[in-house]
Amino acid sequence: MPALTGPALCAALLLVFAGAMKVVDPAMTAGALRALRLPSSKPLVRAGAGSELVLGMLAVTAGWQVLWWLVAASYLTFAAFVVAALRAGTMLGSCGCFGREDTPPHPGHVVLNVALAAVAMAAAVRDVGSPLDAILDEPGEGAVVVGLSLLAVALLYTAYTDLARALGRRPQRS
Repeated sequence: MPALTGPALCAALLLVFAGAMKVVDPAMTAGALRALRLPSSKPLVRAGAGSELVLGMLAVTAGWQVLWWLVAASYLTFAAFVVAALRAGTMLGSCGCFGREDTPPHPGHVVLNVALAAVAMAAAVRDVGSPLDAILDEPGEGAVVVGLSLLAVALLYTAYTDLARALGRRPQRS
């Protein structure tokens, strides 16, 4: 199994999760886009989120190089959005990364997005193919990769949400 299978699976699954959350509830994302004076209708957000979800699923199941390049482009776009939000100084309660979840834009988001883009680029350059195929080819090792990848996605979600909130808080003065 290629060494990039787990990291690539994480990048794709996080894209699936985030897309699904925005399809279900596009309000926070629409608000974040509106705050930056970008097109922000809920149907448009749902369409983009649906594309994100489908792209992640296709990367997992088909794994074509072009899909990994598109995953990388998605994460770089998210990074650029967060940079724009931070530079604009617009008060955003959430960047809308995960639908309703309150995820205020934070420089840590940029770092995570760029790191995930780098993983997807490496998957494209190395032509790792489909993580699903790699997992099914080696069921024992594949089960471990799936378990660790799901744990990593949960930790990434926590880093995007809770860590950003924790780092954004100012200590209370007595």
